[in-house]
Amino acid sequence: MSEPASISASIASRYATAVFDLAKDAGALAQLEADAEALAQALAASPELRDLITSPVYGRDEQGRAIGAVAAKMGLGQVVANTLQLLASKRRLFVLPALITALKDKIAAEKGEITADVRAAQPLTDEQSARLAAAISNSVGKTVKLNTTVDESLIGGLVVKVGSKMIDTSVASKLANLQNAMKEVG
Repeated sequence: MSEPASISASIASRYATAVFDLAKDAGALAQLEADAEALAQALAASPELRDLITSPVYGRDEQGRAIGAVAAKMGLGQVVANTLQLLASKRRLFVLPALITALKDKIAAEKGEITADVRAAQPLTDEQSARLAAAISNSVGKTVKLNTTVDESLIGGLVVKVGSKMIDTSVASKLANLQNAMKEVG
């Protein structure tokens, strides 16, 4: 991990722990989960919002007013809205993507869930997704949420990543292994 990413993750982890604990004490974990998902979607959809949180051009006050307006417009809960204001006042809005990830991880752990990142050569049907989630769930002993993306370069098969474990059953990987084996022989 690069140094700036490591610093962001460290800062985000501390804020995520505080926000999670506040929401849990207030019995507002469902609201926190909804807010984290809404912020993740807003960041993915809005280049202007990404620019606001990362650009040094915006001053502390400008960021505070803008992020306050965003929080109000999105109807975010008080805990998250206050946290966004605090991040803006400390010039730390740049950690928001890492904060959202850390919050989602803490919420999933609280619910006994784990997220599996799945890259598939083609979109999975609902039945395939359910069978894959059940198989992973049996393996790890937790409820599994799938984060599925399509990667046509795999040619066929799947790449599944759960925590630090990765299972690669893609045709592209098998072809690469075969090519390496042939190089060793000849």
